Amino acid sequence: MPDAPRHWQADVLLRDGRTAHIRPIRPDDAELLVEFYSRVSDRSKYYRFFSPMPTLSDRDVARFTQVDHDSRVALVLLLQGRMIAVGRYDVVKPGEAEVAFLVEDQHHGRGIAQLLLEHLAQAARERGIERFTAEVLPDNSRMIHTFRDAGYRVVSGYEDGVLTLEFSIDPTDTSIGVMRGREHRAEAASIERFFNPRSIAIIGASRRQDTIGQVLVRNLVTADFTGRVYAVNPSAAAVSGLPAFKTVGDIPDDVDVAIVAVPAESVTDVVLDCAAKGVHGMIVISSGFAETGEEGRQRQRHLVGLSRSYGLRLIGPNCLGVINTDPAVSVNASLSPVMPPRGRAGFFCQSGALGSAILEKVQNRGLGLTTFVSAGNRADVSGNDLLQYWEEDDATEVVLLYLESIGNPRKFSRIARRVSLRKPIIAVRSGRTTQGVPMGHAVRRIAAPAEALDAMFRQAGIIQVGTLEEMFDVAQLLAHQPLPRGRRVAIVGNSDALGLLAADAAAEVGLLVTRSVTLSAEPSAEDFEDALDDVIDDPEVDSVIAVYIPPLNVSGEDVANVLAAVGEQSDKPLVSSFLGAEGVPELLRVPDVAGSAAGRGSVPSYPAVESAVRALASVVEYAVWLRTPDGPAALLDDVDTLAVKRIVNEALAAEPEGCELTPEQLAGVLAAYGIELWPSYPVANARMAQAAGKRLGWDVVLKATAEGLRERPDLAHVWRNIDSPAEMRQAWEALTELVRDPANAGFVVQKKATPGVPVSIRSLEDPLFGPVVSFGISGPIIDLLSDRSYRIPPLGSRDVAAMVREMKSSPLLFGYRGAEQVDVADVERLISRVAQLQNDVPQLSSLELSLVLAGPEGTTVLTAAARVANIAEPRSDLFVRRMADHPGDTIPE
Repeated sequence: MPDAPRHWQADVLLRDGRTAHIRPIRPDDAELLVEFYSRVSDRSKYYRFFSPMPTLSDRDVARFTQVDHDSRVALVLLLQGRMIAVGRYDVVKPGEAEVAFLVEDQHHGRGIAQLLLEHLAQAARERGIERFTAEVLPDNSRMIHTFRDAGYRVVSGYEDGVLTLEFSIDPTDTSIGVMRGREHRAEAASIERFFNPRSIAIIGASRRQDTIGQVLVRNLVTADFTGRVYAVNPSAAAVSGLPAFKTVGDIPDDVDVAIVAVPAESVTDVVLDCAAKGVHGMIVISSGFAETGEEGRQRQRHLVGLSRSYGLRLIGPNCLGVINTDPAVSVNASLSPVMPPRGRAGFFCQSGALGSAILEKVQNRGLGLTTFVSAGNRADVSGNDLLQYWEEDDATEVVLLYLESIGNPRKFSRIARRVSLRKPIIAVRSGRTTQGVPMGHAVRRIAAPAEALDAMFRQAGIIQVGTLEEMFDVAQLLAHQPLPRGRRVAIVGNSDALGLLAADAAAEVGLLVTRSVTLSAEPSAEDFEDALDDVIDDPEVDSVIAVYIPPLNVSGEDVANVLAAVGEQSDKPLVSSFLGAEGVPELLRVPDVAGSAAGRGSVPSYPAVESAVRALASVVEYAVWLRTPDGPAALLDDVDTLAVKRIVNEALAAEPEGCELTPEQLAGVLAAYGIELWPSYPVANARMAQAAGKRLGWDVVLKATAEGLRERPDLAHVWRNIDSPAEMRQAWEALTELVRDPANAGFVVQKKATPGVPVSIRSLEDPLFGPVVSFGISGPIIDLLSDRSYRIPPLGSRDVAAMVREMKSSPLLFGYRGAEQVDVADVERLISRVAQLQNDVPQLSSLELSLVLAGPEGTTVLTAAARVANIAEPRSDLFVRRMADHPGDTIPE
């Protein structure tokens, strides 16, 4: 039997947040299949085969386990090494297959059939199958609902007492939405138990002071955890007054979460004990895994694989832990002695080393958190899982992310874009310039420039900042003040110098100062209140910056009371530089009914007025993104994807290692997506140039296209307005005399185009991102300055419009210095088509429309090139739910 594609196997999350493993069936699964079938009820067997079938014959077992992974495909779901479900399809005619499932009865209701259907449909699409059919008994309501709830359009027929369901497996917006909704609920459920455990076991709890096991016990107890705490220590009768158990299996009650602090080589045994106990998830504090080198990576891969095979989720290893400040739980399952105050922000931090320092900073600023997770090596639970949880957590209004790597940017971008519509996300990303990642993180290499990842963050509405200090600056504003309506700000203060600094800083970050009120050096509280009320009532003001430097021997308490009162009542954001304080000072806090350190309306303070302005500018950009309408990516209906794939497959069949497309192939690819490439004819002498000019009907140009000659600012390599053989000879002689190496100049003849602004559109298939598209003005100077915009397809209308406008050189397209404005709509049309082409055809490793003239009457594509290559692994965001592959493997989460 041929081998099945490697990516058909995956770890998956079930509806209840537990894990399992899905993979193609194998001939050596015969014993597993027989054991599985013996545990299935007679009723379920009857529903599957429409007749009593108590056992499987040897012939049945061979038929079910031996498939060709093409016209006959079967997938099994494994848990704790046992088969608990089987799904299969068999081709009944070209493009159509019959699908069927069998799930062990005790696992009904966990969403297993829906998962198998998703993965079977993806496999079928890869094999050219377009439709599924299924025969179901009318009273098998569970299976009928499985098909109808999948999001596909189901057509029913009834004959001989059997209901036949037919549906196209082409992914639709509805079916993708259903799949992602289930993904969201399962991932959120898998995290919920970590934050709200009823019982916790500390495995490695110690009586010795200054040990990790002792710190974990102390932190849980001093945080006043409302659940039950169990210490596991094989050589102690009690730890810190808690009775100690030799293993987690000896604990008489249920255990939701296990905190593991034992040597790395012992963690595997702990996994088995936790699985036997029915523990939901583990927080592995222990180090000695992927961060230590190859041996550690192998140990980490084994740890994750074993955990998932037994249905366990894992935070860590090499992590700080988990905190939930909700008084109903009050859990500090971490190494941090700091239990931050209750607040409105959820914090995900990949770095264990920075975790404690971050929590101290949060406490000092009076910011407050709802929940905190330090994921360490991020072997299993990742930022994507936390985003899924925080999206539904009403207590969390702001999300903070400290990221050291991103395993699956496409999934991260998709989830973050959805979450950003409901609550702001602030992110700090280390390695932003170097694209480096810590040793313990296994992700694919990245070929796209760093600007592409920045663009992905903007595209998803994420507020990206450069430092942790800036993150807290922005977070304290978002947590306590309303969003601004626009970029217009007013400055109110008692210092001309600081007011001027604020105005300069505002202009630098794109804010518009519409009011500036300078009070006396010793203003009264009433003066400040009147000035603040006046600017807040001004319809030309969207937000207010208050600056207060008190005279000597003055506490400023009266002014603080005014700021707090105004901040609580205002529907416009108010930020301050009050006494040079940082965070939310006690004097500026508004009591919070929910028990947070500072409630809504509290006024954040910044030690430097420039920090206040930068934080406000970041929030303004988010508010503008939030209020800019954007629909889903508009899929073009006048494209011929099959024609492109035929051309690409033919090229790869001739050169499997990859190749440049010929001019004819390239023209065909672009034409299939409505992009006309102007023909150009390479010429080696004057006679060939004359023949090419005649073929094009004259009014042509002769130009050199070698790397060192094209796109020169002086345009000395181009001769225009050639309309006869004599003019072509003159042009040839002039250019060959000007160019030092005419034989290698790459001369071509091309029809003269309407004048316009030269622009370029590029796309590539990145190993980490998938498709990436960029846009910019053509020319070496622009390239040197890296003045290009980037986006990750699929693109909405907002994305395309922003690409054209966010470059510093974009005024050249909008009538700069009296020039005629180009047809921007046609430029956006061209970007959209290139983006969809790159998104539709992963084998297109790169595409460059290097010279496009954008004029008032439209765009003309003069020069293009493309390269194709076989894709070793599919894109990471398929139309199926799957978890991150084990660390060290090549497919990211």
